Amino acid sequence: MNDSWTTQWRKGLLEYCLLLVLSRGESYGYEIVQALQQVEALAVSESTVYPILTRLRASKLLKVRDVPSDAGPPRRYYALTALGRIRLAEMQAYWKLLSESVEQLKEKKAN
Repeated sequence: MNDSWTTQWRKGLLEYCLLLVLSRGESYGYEIVQALQQVEALAVSESTVYPILTRLRASKLLKVRDVPSDAGPPRRYYALTALGRIRLAEMQAYWKLLSESVEQLKEKKAN
């Protein structure tokens, strides 16, 4: 399922999905990728996730903490900021409205 329309839908949902993953608590990039990969339709690569994390950080929706690692470079942990929690709440409300609206369209019979 690599049609361009599915790719566009996934791109639009990834920011929301990243914020959902981080709503569980602080996590480093590879953990976030793994969490998304557990859901087949959301499986993405690190090269897709890291630019979004960078953009969310620049928008002050995420804070970052670097932790030294014995096995290589420091791990960068991401967490929601207060603005990030607000954005997630807005996205959750809109998702509910959007999904209910689509369900209404699906349920209406043609005249």
